[in-house]
Amino acid sequence: MEYFLKHQKVIMRSLGAFLLVVGFAVNFWGMPQKGVSQNERALANVKRMEASIQGTTNQKVTKKPDSSHISKALKATRAKQMKYMTIIAMVLGVLFLGYSFFKKEED
Repeated sequence: MEYFLKHQKVIMRSLGAFLLVVGFAVNFWGMPQKGVSQNERALANVKRMEASIQGTTNQKVTKKPDSSHISKALKATRAKQMKYMTIIAMVLGVLFLGYSFFKKEED
């Protein structure tokens, strides 16, 4: 505890700078821009193959239930959570940095 009190400014500035840098890094590098992923490409290929098979055979094929709306909702929710977490990390970094620069009153 004495170590923390002795080096409080340095610890708070280091922690604040670290959180701020990590928040920016995750926000700009970790969150990919809109594009076609390999999973989406593979799903499109599977749908195309299923369609070609259905067109060539006369057998009655049972249609699978569409679960794409669930995966889209999960991806959107995950993106929102990542955005909020990076914003929280950046705000905490700024708060730690700001707090470290205030002069503490000595009693």
